[in-house]
Amino acid sequence: MVEVIMPKMGDGMEEGVIIRWLKQEGDPVEDGETIAEIGTDKANVELPASGSGVLGGVRYKDGDTVPVGQAMAYILASGEEPPKADAAPVVAAKKEPDPVVEVAEKPTIRENDRIKASPLAKKLATASGVNLKEVAGSGPHGRIVQRDVLAAQSIVPSKAPVSTAEPIPYLRKLIAQRMTEAKQTIPHFYLTIEVEMDAALALRKQLNEVEDAPKVSVNDLIVKACALALERHPNIYAQIKDDQLAHPPSIDIGSAVAVPNGLLVAVVKSCEKKSLRQIAAESRALAEKARDGKLMPDEMSGNVFTVSNLGMFGIDEFSAIINSPATAILAVGATKKTPVALEDDSIVVRQVLKVTLSCDHRTIDGASGAIFLQDVKQNLEQAIRLVG
Repeated sequence: MVEVIMPKMGDGMEEGVIIRWLKQEGDPVEDGETIAEIGTDKANVELPASGSGVLGGVRYKDGDTVPVGQAMAYILASGEEPPKADAAPVVAAKKEPDPVVEVAEKPTIRENDRIKASPLAKKLATASGVNLKEVAGSGPHGRIVQRDVLAAQSIVPSKAPVSTAEPIPYLRKLIAQRMTEAKQTIPHFYLTIEVEMDAALALRKQLNEVEDAPKVSVNDLIVKACALALERHPNIYAQIKDDQLAHPPSIDIGSAVAVPNGLLVAVVKSCEKKSLRQIAAESRALAEKARDGKLMPDEMSGNVFTVSNLGMFGIDEFSAIINSPATAILAVGATKKTPVALEDDSIVVRQVLKVTLSCDHRTIDGASGAIFLQDVKQNLEQAIRLVG
Protein backbone atom coordinates (compact mmCIF):
# COMPACT_ATOMS: atom_id res chain seq x y z
CA MET A 1 0.00 0.00 0.00
CA VAL A 2 1.40 3.40 -1.02
CA GLU A 3 0.18 6.63 0.53
CA VAL A 4 -0.60 9.49 -1.82
CA ILE A 5 0.41 12.46 0.29
CA MET A 6 0.27 16.21 -0.28
CA PRO A 7 3.92 16.88 -1.25
CA LYS A 8 6.01 19.84 -0.11
CA MET A 9 6.83 21.66 -3.33
CA GLY A 10 8.68 24.76 -2.31
CA ASP A 11 10.03 26.83 0.54
CA GLY A 12 7.37 27.83 3.00
CA MET A 13 4.66 25.62 1.52
CA GLU A 14 2.37 24.39 4.30
CA GLU A 15 -0.67 23.28 2.31
CA GLY A 16 -1.82 22.70 -1.23
CA VAL A 17 -5.08 22.53 -3.11
CA ILE A 18 -6.31 19.57 -5.13
CA ILE A 19 -7.15 21.31 -8.37
CA ARG A 20 -8.55 18.03 -9.73
CA TRP A 21 -8.11 14.31 -9.53
CA LEU A 22 -7.12 12.82 -12.89
CA LYS A 23 -7.80 9.31 -11.53
CA GLN A 24 -10.88 8.30 -9.61
CA GLU A 25 -11.56 5.81 -6.82
CA GLY A 26 -10.98 2.30 -8.19
CA ASP A 27 -9.00 3.38 -11.27
CA PRO A 28 -5.80 1.43 -12.02
CA VAL A 29 -2.65 3.58 -11.96
CA GLU A 30 0.92 3.03 -13.08
CA ASP A 31 4.07 4.17 -11.29
CA GLY A 32 4.89 7.71 -12.52
CA GLU A 33 1.48 8.26 -14.10
CA THR A 34 -0.08 11.64 -13.33
CA ILE A 35 -2.98 11.12 -10.95
CA ALA A 36 -3.84 14.68 -9.82
CA GLU A 37 -3.14 18.33 -10.38
CA ILE A 38 -2.02 20.24 -7.28
CA GLY A 39 -2.14 23.99 -6.75
CA THR A 40 0.73 25.51 -4.78
CA ASP A 41 1.45 29.08 -3.85
CA LYS A 42 3.39 29.46 -7.10
CA ALA A 43 1.85 27.26 -9.76
CA ASN A 44 -0.27 24.27 -10.58
CA VAL A 45 1.83 21.11 -10.84
CA GLU A 46 1.15 17.53 -11.79
CA LEU A 47 1.31 14.85 -9.09
CA PRO A 48 2.76 11.52 -10.30
CA ALA A 49 1.88 8.17 -8.73
CA SER A 50 4.67 6.72 -6.60
CA GLY A 51 3.58 3.15 -7.20
CA SER A 52 1.35 0.90 -9.28
CA GLY A 53 -2.02 -0.51 -8.25
CA VAL A 54 -5.54 0.76 -7.80
CA LEU A 55 -6.44 4.19 -6.43
CA GLY A 56 -8.52 3.80 -3.27
CA GLY A 57 -9.43 5.45 0.01
CA VAL A 58 -9.64 8.91 -1.57
CA ARG A 59 -9.91 11.28 1.41
CA TYR A 60 -10.32 14.63 -0.33
CA LYS A 61 -12.23 15.92 -3.32
CA ASP A 62 -11.44 18.47 -6.01
CA GLY A 63 -10.92 21.94 -4.54
CA ASP A 64 -10.03 20.76 -1.03
CA THR A 65 -7.05 22.30 0.79
CA VAL A 66 -4.75 19.67 2.29
CA PRO A 67 -1.81 20.11 4.72
CA VAL A 68 1.63 19.08 3.47
CA GLY A 69 2.34 15.43 4.34
CA GLN A 70 -1.34 14.54 4.78
CA ALA A 71 -2.50 11.30 3.09
CA MET A 72 -5.00 12.13 0.35
CA ALA A 73 -5.54 8.60 -0.99
CA TYR A 74 -3.82 5.22 -1.37
CA ILE A 75 -2.48 3.07 -4.16
CA LEU A 76 -3.55 -0.45 -3.29
CA ALA A 77 -2.20 -3.79 -4.39
CA SER A 78 -4.62 -6.61 -5.17
CA GLY A 79 -6.61 -7.55 -2.06
CA GLU A 80 -5.51 -4.54 0.02
CA GLU A 81 -7.99 -2.24 1.73
CA PRO A 82 -7.31 1.41 2.63
CA PRO A 83 -7.21 2.30 6.35
CA LYS A 84 -10.42 3.66 7.75
CA ALA A 85 -10.61 7.40 7.82
CA ASP A 86 -11.07 9.06 11.18
CA ALA A 87 -14.65 10.19 11.42
CA ALA A 88 -14.76 13.84 12.22
CA PRO A 89 -17.55 14.84 14.57
CA VAL A 90 -20.32 16.61 12.82
CA VAL A 91 -21.39 19.71 14.62
CA ALA A 92 -24.67 21.13 13.56
CA ALA A 93 -24.35 24.77 12.86
CA LYS A 94 -26.36 26.92 15.21
CA LYS A 95 -29.03 28.66 13.28
CA GLU A 96 -28.97 32.34 13.88
CA PRO A 97 -32.35 34.02 14.09
CA ASP A 98 -33.37 35.86 10.99
CA PRO A 99 -32.53 39.53 11.29
CA VAL A 100 -35.45 41.80 11.90
CA VAL A 101 -35.83 44.22 9.07
CA GLU A 102 -37.39 47.47 9.98
CA VAL A 103 -39.53 48.86 7.21
CA ALA A 104 -39.89 52.57 7.04
CA GLU A 105 -43.41 53.79 7.04
CA LYS A 106 -44.31 54.71 3.51
CA PRO A 107 -45.97 58.08 2.98
CA THR A 108 -49.54 57.99 1.82
CA ILE A 109 -49.91 58.30 -1.92
CA ARG A 110 -52.18 61.15 -2.79
CA GLU A 111 -53.27 60.20 -6.29
CA ASN A 112 -56.11 62.65 -6.58
CA ASP A 113 -54.70 65.52 -4.60
CA ARG A 114 -53.14 68.48 -6.22
CA ILE A 115 -49.51 68.42 -5.25
CA LYS A 116 -48.43 71.43 -3.32
CA ALA A 117 -44.68 71.81 -3.55
CA SER A 118 -42.19 74.63 -3.64
CA PRO A 119 -40.38 75.27 -6.98
CA LEU A 120 -37.10 74.20 -5.40
CA ALA A 121 -38.67 70.96 -4.16
CA LYS A 122 -40.08 70.21 -7.63
CA LYS A 123 -36.74 70.87 -9.27
CA LEU A 124 -34.92 68.70 -6.74
CA ALA A 125 -37.48 65.89 -7.10
CA THR A 126 -37.08 65.86 -10.90
CA ALA A 127 -33.31 65.73 -10.65
CA SER A 128 -33.26 62.95 -8.05
CA GLY A 129 -36.13 60.81 -9.34
CA VAL A 130 -38.38 61.31 -6.33
CA ASN A 131 -42.13 60.95 -6.99
CA LEU A 132 -43.77 63.89 -5.25
CA LYS A 133 -47.02 61.91 -4.95
CA GLU A 134 -45.27 59.72 -2.40
CA VAL A 135 -43.82 62.55 -0.33
CA ALA A 136 -45.49 63.92 2.79
CA GLY A 137 -45.19 67.69 2.98
CA SER A 138 -44.05 69.33 6.19
CA GLY A 139 -44.54 72.92 5.05
CA PRO A 140 -47.56 75.15 5.66
CA HIS A 141 -50.82 73.32 4.78
CA GLY A 142 -48.89 70.17 3.85
CA ARG A 143 -46.77 71.87 1.23
CA ILE A 144 -43.73 69.83 0.10
CA VAL A 145 -40.49 71.69 0.66
CA GLN A 146 -36.84 70.96 0.00
CA ARG A 147 -36.24 69.03 3.23
CA ASP A 148 -39.10 66.64 2.42
CA VAL A 149 -37.57 65.73 -0.95
CA LEU A 150 -34.13 65.29 0.61
CA ALA A 151 -35.62 62.94 3.20
CA ALA A 152 -37.44 60.98 0.49
CA GLN A 153 -34.23 60.45 -1.46
CA SER A 154 -33.06 58.00 1.18
CA ILE A 155 -35.88 55.57 0.33
CA VAL A 156 -35.61 55.84 -3.48
CA PRO A 157 -33.83 52.76 -4.88
CA SER A 158 -30.35 53.55 -6.17
CA LYS A 159 -29.88 53.62 -9.93
CA ALA A 160 -26.18 52.84 -9.65
CA PRO A 161 -24.95 50.21 -12.12
CA VAL A 162 -24.82 46.66 -10.80
CA SER A 163 -21.28 45.46 -10.24
CA THR A 164 -20.17 42.00 -11.36
CA ALA A 165 -18.03 39.55 -9.46
CA GLU A 166 -16.27 36.28 -10.17
CA PRO A 167 -14.34 33.74 -8.08
CA ILE A 168 -10.69 34.65 -7.47
CA PRO A 169 -8.38 32.21 -9.32
CA TYR A 170 -6.28 30.15 -6.91
CA LEU A 171 -2.94 31.60 -8.07
CA ARG A 172 -4.31 35.16 -7.81
CA LYS A 173 -5.55 34.46 -4.28
CA LEU A 174 -2.17 33.13 -3.17
CA ILE A 175 -0.29 36.03 -4.75
CA ALA A 176 -2.56 38.42 -2.84
CA GLN A 177 -1.85 36.55 0.39
CA ARG A 178 1.93 36.36 -0.08
CA MET A 179 2.39 39.92 -1.29
CA THR A 180 0.32 41.30 1.57
CA GLU A 181 2.36 39.28 4.05
CA ALA A 182 5.66 40.32 2.43
CA LYS A 183 4.81 44.01 2.39
CA GLN A 184 3.70 43.89 6.03
CA THR A 185 6.57 41.82 7.42
CA ILE A 186 9.64 42.73 5.33
CA PRO A 187 11.10 46.20 6.02
CA HIS A 188 11.55 47.44 2.43
CA PHE A 189 13.68 50.32 1.27
CA TYR A 190 14.46 51.31 -2.31
CA LEU A 191 17.52 52.47 -4.27
CA THR A 192 17.38 53.75 -7.86
CA ILE A 193 20.27 54.26 -10.26
CA GLU A 194 20.61 55.15 -13.95
CA VAL A 195 22.65 52.92 -16.26
CA GLU A 196 23.97 53.83 -19.71
CA MET A 197 23.21 50.80 -21.84
CA ASP A 198 24.94 51.66 -25.11
CA ALA A 199 27.83 49.21 -24.60
CA ALA A 200 25.51 46.44 -23.37
CA LEU A 201 23.13 46.88 -26.30
CA ALA A 202 26.05 46.84 -28.76
CA LEU A 203 27.27 43.60 -27.20
CA ARG A 204 23.79 42.12 -27.42
CA LYS A 205 23.56 43.04 -31.10
CA GLN A 206 26.88 41.33 -31.82
CA LEU A 207 25.89 38.19 -29.94
CA ASN A 208 22.52 37.97 -31.65
CA GLU A 209 24.07 38.23 -35.12
CA VAL A 210 25.55 34.77 -34.63
CA GLU A 211 23.31 32.21 -36.30
CA ASP A 212 22.04 29.17 -34.43
CA ALA A 213 23.01 30.66 -31.06
CA PRO A 214 20.55 31.48 -28.26
CA LYS A 215 19.29 35.04 -28.56
CA VAL A 216 20.24 37.27 -25.67
CA SER A 217 17.69 39.67 -24.17
CA VAL A 218 18.22 42.82 -22.11
CA ASN A 219 16.98 40.84 -19.13
CA ASP A 220 19.70 38.22 -19.68
CA LEU A 221 22.35 40.97 -19.67
CA ILE A 222 20.98 42.27 -16.38
CA VAL A 223 20.82 38.81 -14.77
CA LYS A 224 24.46 38.19 -15.71
CA ALA A 225 25.51 41.63 -14.46
CA CYS A 226 23.75 40.98 -11.16
CA ALA A 227 25.31 37.51 -10.80
CA LEU A 228 28.81 38.95 -11.21
CA ALA A 229 28.06 41.71 -8.69
CA LEU A 230 26.49 39.28 -6.20
CA GLU A 231 29.70 37.23 -6.24
CA ARG A 232 31.53 40.28 -4.95
CA HIS A 233 28.83 41.20 -2.44
CA PRO A 234 27.81 38.09 -0.46
CA ASN A 235 26.14 40.37 2.08
CA ILE A 236 23.48 41.12 -0.57
CA TYR A 237 22.95 37.46 -1.36
CA ALA A 238 22.04 36.35 2.15
CA GLN A 239 18.90 35.54 4.10
CA ILE A 240 17.84 35.13 7.71
CA LYS A 241 17.16 31.53 8.70
CA ASP A 242 16.58 30.41 12.27
CA ASP A 243 18.13 33.60 13.67
CA GLN A 244 21.24 33.11 11.52
CA LEU A 245 22.48 34.87 8.40
CA ALA A 246 22.60 32.16 5.74
CA HIS A 247 24.64 32.40 2.53
CA PRO A 248 23.33 30.03 -0.18
CA PRO A 249 26.07 27.97 -1.91
CA SER A 250 25.23 29.20 -5.43
CA ILE A 251 23.79 32.35 -6.96
CA ASP A 252 20.32 31.41 -8.16
CA ILE A 253 18.49 34.34 -9.74
CA GLY A 254 14.75 34.40 -10.37
CA SER A 255 13.04 36.30 -13.18
CA ALA A 256 9.40 37.28 -12.87
CA VAL A 257 7.25 35.83 -15.68
CA ALA A 258 3.71 37.04 -16.36
CA VAL A 259 1.24 34.16 -16.75
CA PRO A 260 -2.57 34.05 -16.98
CA ASN A 261 -4.08 35.05 -13.62
CA GLY A 262 -0.77 35.99 -12.04
CA LEU A 263 2.96 35.96 -11.90
CA LEU A 264 5.58 33.24 -11.50
CA VAL A 265 9.30 33.38 -10.75
CA ALA A 266 11.51 31.15 -12.93
CA VAL A 267 14.90 30.50 -11.32
CA VAL A 268 18.19 29.99 -13.18
CA LYS A 269 20.60 28.12 -10.92
CA SER A 270 24.29 28.92 -10.42
CA CYS A 271 24.28 32.00 -12.61
CA GLU A 272 27.79 32.90 -11.49
CA LYS A 273 29.13 29.82 -13.31
CA LYS A 274 27.16 30.18 -16.53
CA SER A 275 27.87 32.14 -19.68
CA LEU A 276 25.56 34.81 -20.95
CA ARG A 277 24.27 32.47 -23.65
CA GLN A 278 23.63 29.67 -21.15
CA ILE A 279 21.62 32.06 -19.01
CA ALA A 280 19.72 33.23 -22.10
CA ALA A 281 18.87 29.68 -23.20
CA GLU A 282 17.77 28.54 -19.73
CA SER A 283 15.76 31.69 -19.08
CA ARG A 284 13.86 31.30 -22.34
CA ALA A 285 13.12 27.61 -21.69
CA LEU A 286 11.93 28.32 -18.14
CA ALA A 287 9.71 31.21 -19.26
CA GLU A 288 8.03 28.96 -21.83
CA LYS A 289 7.44 26.29 -19.19
CA ALA A 290 6.01 28.93 -16.85
CA ARG A 291 3.52 30.11 -19.47
CA ASP A 292 2.53 26.48 -20.18
CA GLY A 293 2.07 25.81 -16.44
CA LYS A 294 4.80 23.16 -16.47
CA LEU A 295 7.40 24.67 -14.14
CA MET A 296 8.54 22.21 -11.50
CA PRO A 297 8.80 23.34 -7.85
CA ASP A 298 12.62 23.27 -7.96
CA GLU A 299 12.53 25.64 -10.94
CA MET A 300 10.54 28.19 -8.93
CA SER A 301 12.42 28.22 -5.65
CA GLY A 302 15.83 28.65 -4.07
CA ASN A 303 16.50 32.21 -5.23
CA VAL A 304 17.47 34.98 -2.84
CA PHE A 305 17.58 37.58 -5.60
CA THR A 306 14.98 38.32 -8.30
CA VAL A 307 14.81 40.48 -11.42
CA SER A 308 11.47 41.96 -12.51
CA ASN A 309 11.53 43.67 -15.91
CA LEU A 310 8.67 45.84 -17.21
CA GLY A 311 10.82 47.66 -19.77
CA MET A 312 9.10 45.89 -22.66
CA PHE A 313 5.86 47.58 -21.59
CA GLY A 314 7.42 51.06 -21.71
CA ILE A 315 7.52 51.51 -17.92
CA ASP A 316 10.27 54.02 -17.02
CA GLU A 317 10.82 52.83 -13.46
CA PHE A 318 8.98 51.13 -10.62
CA SER A 319 9.48 49.53 -7.21
CA ALA A 320 8.84 45.81 -6.74
CA ILE A 321 7.78 43.89 -3.62
CA ILE A 322 10.23 41.32 -2.27
CA ASN A 323 8.77 37.81 -2.37
CA SER A 324 10.06 35.91 0.66
CA PRO A 325 12.40 34.03 1.11
CA ALA A 326 14.18 36.35 -1.37
CA THR A 327 15.76 39.40 0.25
CA ALA A 328 16.11 41.72 -2.76
CA ILE A 329 14.47 42.32 -6.12
CA LEU A 330 15.69 44.53 -8.96
CA ALA A 331 12.93 46.36 -10.85
CA VAL A 332 13.99 47.16 -14.43
CA GLY A 333 12.42 49.88 -16.56
CA ALA A 334 12.62 50.68 -20.26
CA THR A 335 15.85 51.67 -22.03
CA LYS A 336 15.31 55.08 -23.63
CA LYS A 337 17.36 57.64 -25.51
CA THR A 338 18.18 60.35 -22.96
CA PRO A 339 20.32 63.52 -23.05
CA VAL A 340 23.31 63.05 -20.75
CA ALA A 341 25.62 65.84 -19.50
CA LEU A 342 29.33 64.93 -19.66
CA GLU A 343 32.05 66.27 -17.36
CA ASP A 344 33.05 68.90 -19.95
CA ASP A 345 29.42 70.13 -19.89
CA SER A 346 28.71 68.85 -23.39
CA ILE A 347 25.43 67.05 -23.97
CA VAL A 348 25.20 63.67 -25.67
CA VAL A 349 22.33 61.26 -26.26
CA ARG A 350 22.70 57.87 -24.60
CA GLN A 351 20.54 54.78 -24.10
CA VAL A 352 19.63 55.04 -20.42
CA LEU A 353 17.96 52.49 -18.18
CA LYS A 354 16.65 53.03 -14.63
CA VAL A 355 16.78 50.17 -12.15
CA THR A 356 15.38 50.16 -8.61
CA LEU A 357 16.61 47.73 -5.97
CA SER A 358 14.10 46.76 -3.27
CA CYS A 359 16.08 45.69 -0.20
CA ASP A 360 15.17 43.78 2.94
CA HIS A 361 16.61 46.07 5.61
CA ARG A 362 17.11 43.15 7.97
CA THR A 363 19.99 41.93 5.81
CA ILE A 364 20.92 44.86 3.54
CA ASP A 365 21.87 48.41 4.56
CA GLY A 366 21.63 51.48 2.39
CA ALA A 367 25.37 51.82 1.77
CA SER A 368 25.91 48.13 0.95
CA GLY A 369 22.90 48.17 -1.40
CA ALA A 370 24.22 51.30 -3.11
CA ILE A 371 27.71 49.84 -3.64
CA PHE A 372 26.16 46.69 -5.07
CA LEU A 373 24.11 48.76 -7.52
CA GLN A 374 27.23 50.64 -8.60
CA ASP A 375 28.83 47.30 -9.46
CA VAL A 376 25.79 46.24 -11.48
CA LYS A 377 25.97 49.57 -13.32
CA GLN A 378 29.68 49.13 -14.11
CA ASN A 379 29.12 45.58 -15.34
CA LEU A 380 26.56 46.84 -17.85
CA GLU A 381 28.40 50.00 -18.88
CA GLN A 382 31.63 48.00 -19.37
CA ALA A 383 29.78 45.13 -21.00
CA ILE A 384 32.91 43.19 -21.93
CA ARG A 385 32.81 42.01 -18.31
CA LEU A 386 29.67 40.03 -19.12
CA VAL A 387 31.49 37.74 -21.54
CA GLY A 388 34.77 37.52 -19.64
